[in-house]
Amino acid sequence: MSSTYEEFKSRADLVRSQIASACARAGRDPREVELLAVTKTHPATAAAHAARYGLRAVGENRVQEGVDKRAQCAAAIAWELIGHLQSNKARLAAAHFDRVQSVDSGKLLNHLDRAAGELGKVLPVLLQINAGQDPAKFGAEPAEAPRLLDLALACKNLRVDGFMTIAPLSDDPAVAERTFANLREIRDRLAAGSGHPLRELSMGMSGDMVAAIAAGSTLVRVGTALFGTREPV
Repeated sequence: MSSTYEEFKSRADLVRSQIASACARAGRDPREVELLAVTKTHPATAAAHAARYGLRAVGENRVQEGVDKRAQCAAAIAWELIGHLQSNKARLAAAHFDRVQSVDSGKLLNHLDRAAGELGKVLPVLLQINAGQDPAKFGAEPAEAPRLLDLALACKNLRVDGFMTIAPLSDDPAVAERTFANLREIRDRLAAGSGHPLRELSMGMSGDMVAAIAAGSTLVRVGTALFGTREPV
């Protein structure tokens, strides 16, 4: 990763300018798009750099790695789980993360709801939809989104902020564009039908964030462009 804060700041400034350019082309306000620093496989100092830069949150893919890293990081910053979550780790995730972006089943909703209730907290979540219908990706199928949302809204210890997706790996930019447009359409339809704003659309990473912003992303998950190549695990 970038070894100094100055190196991180230079990278982050560049990503911010790319976000601003993408917003300008899409006719959007750059303040509508949050930059989430993905610190997976990078040391706790990566989160400290993000906090010093003024970012609200960092994203982690693995529960235990995030728990360990948060304990090592004294910086005031929120931690979001963006990787696949198994039900047997729901309580650990509910206890140590400020939001879980990867909720993709009724079973997981029930586990998180129960855990949050026992912890006396309301846990913000995003519902992960496999909007690109990629068999290699986690997430509920698009047709399941209405049912999953109904289940989530019935959980009194969870707060549904919106949706998340990961585009299929492809050399064709149209694949990501279709994926993001699909999630945007799902969100708009379900927000109108449910009466809940479901404001958050977490979509787009280092390689496809321009397409995601054009489609309405409110949060881009960026790791490589901020911290360099990930360390092997």
